Amino acid sequence: MEIALFVVLGLVALVLVYAVVIYNNLVNLKHEVSKAWANIDVLLKQRHDELPKLVEACRQYMKYEQETLERVMKARAAVFDAREKGDVAAVGAAEQALRLGLGNLFAVAEAYPDLKADSTFQHLQTRISQLENSIADRREYYNEAVNNNNVRIEQFPDVLIARRYGFGPAQLLEFEAGDTADVNLKQLFE
Repeated sequence: MEIALFVVLGLVALVLVYAVVIYNNLVNLKHEVSKAWANIDVLLKQRHDELPKLVEACRQYMKYEQETLERVMKARAAVFDAREKGDVAAVGAAEQALRLGLGNLFAVAEAYPDLKADSTFQHLQTRISQLENSIADRREYYNEAVNNNNVRIEQFPDVLIARRYGFGPAQLLEFEAGDTADVNLKQLFE
């Protein structure tokens, strides 16, 4: 009888330890998603700060391209608003508009040799391109963290702990297919 009691207590202790390990792993995954989003957020803020400088540098040369500049600034504001609200889906949609606007801006800048030669413009164009690449890298890392989180909270026995303690799915940061396509330069100049 005593041995059976020790076996039962041992099994209960083992189940409790296993539940604690699952809980701690789920907490780790949740924080990994938060950290990945924070990394994207930093880059979005940096780009947000650089865009007005780029637009101002362009404005001095591109007197007849106000619509392109305004689209970039409106898209910048939409990304900022979505980021501030923490709305991942809205950030994805706003990012699409901003990337398209930047692509158009850089393409239109090709028609202004003085602008292309301006060191401030060149520096800002390089800086924003680097930020774009970093955002793409961080987005990949974020989506991987989200995927790991979402898979774990649906797997058995993790799902039992996840439901009990309110671990929910995170949302992928997705851009529409058109966002990844190259800008049609020919169409811009027709």
